[in-house]
Amino acid sequence: MYLHKVEGPRSVTLPDGSILTRADLPPADTRRWVASRKILVVRGVLYGLITLSEAKKQYGISDEEFNGWVTLVAEHGEGALKVTALKKYRQPKGEGE
Repeated sequence: MYLHKVEGPRSVTLPDGSILTRADLPPADTRRWVASRKILVVRGVLYGLITLSEAKKQYGISDEEFNGWVTLVAEHGEGALKVTALKKYRQPKGEGE
């Protein structure tokens, strides 16, 4: 069996003891970003499986988009990444906006 040469680890162990591998990450041509795919990318970057620059290049996401995902998870949990939850977790507009 031939293994493709990649920079960095092939897998990481998450705090809950589960293992995340590069094969678990969404395909590079992903266009429909459901919560489960977003969290895999967030975990992959935060736990060192891939770098942020790799994720941005591979998935075509911006710093702002990725940071938004991280912020939502940190403040509200993984459920906040669901599209149906956007209204619930969206920042209220301030006075005069």
